[in-house]
Amino acid sequence: MVKIFKLKNIISIKDFEREDIEYLLDEASKLEDIAQSKAVSEELKGKILGLMFFEPSTRTRISFETAMKRFNGQCIGFASSGSSSVSKGESIADTAKMFEGYSDALVIRHELEGVSKFISDIVDVPVINAGDGAGQHPTQTLLDLYTIRNEIGSIDDLNIALIGDLKFGRTVHSLAQALSLFNNIKIYLVSPKELRMPQEILHDLNKTNVDYVEVDNIEDIIDDVDVLYVTRIQKERFVDINDYLKIKGSYIINKKMLEGKDLIVMHPLPRIDEIAGDVDDTKYNKYFKQAANAVPVRMAILKTLIKNNPK
Repeated sequence: MVKIFKLKNIISIKDFEREDIEYLLDEASKLEDIAQSKAVSEELKGKILGLMFFEPSTRTRISFETAMKRFNGQCIGFASSGSSSVSKGESIADTAKMFEGYSDALVIRHELEGVSKFISDIVDVPVINAGDGAGQHPTQTLLDLYTIRNEIGSIDDLNIALIGDLKFGRTVHSLAQALSLFNNIKIYLVSPKELRMPQEILHDLNKTNVDYVEVDNIEDIIDDVDVLYVTRIQKERFVDINDYLKIKGSYIINKKMLEGKDLIVMHPLPRIDEIAGDVDDTKYNKYFKQAANAVPVRMAILKTLIKNNPK
């Protein structure tokens, strides 16, 4: 049976079925040589990707640019709201409609949850959510799952600890929901009490077969996990800096605590102090490979959406 990808837009991981995820991961694996410059493709030559980054980004924006250029496509856009006409008072809707006229697909990052969905409802080209506030980051989740599958061999039968800022961390929101589509998953939610996983995410997990438990101490669960998925405490999400300072550095992963363990360490980056530098040169470090995996995964997304939805 020929597999097809049914979604026109990538807004939330909640829109996916397991088959959709596996389709994109399989496509990404076929694109590794092109992503690593070992082969050349002109599959999206003449196509233009619109990058609308109202919120700053390094890895996400640059990996989407790289993905498009590996297909000999082009990119247009801006890297902050201050460099767009939104700073002059233009509405987001008008900016999006203008970009629609120039582009074959749009990638949106915004500090407010729901903006990507709003834009997808008013334009006819595919829209990709590259992060919306404390909401979703579905393409990060796809590259996370790709990394897990490549490094461990399967996403099923997985014990994973999500560590750090689970309240505001959109990467862990999307990843927890995606994992619920797989078999025999156990999630350890490790965070300060101030940064617990939101109730709406737990409500979604309660409707699935996922086994999860909230814990305070990494040491209690580190022998039981296949993956430590570490996130930073997001200073920019706090209204009061003193609240941030109270819990800054709550969890720090170092080489000594990993010795003898059978696991991998992942991080969506940027890293502040939550993974010590002495982990970088160990076998446990998969976070830089994880970042590199963004290119083949986002290539698979762009190829699929643009080819399936010609302008």
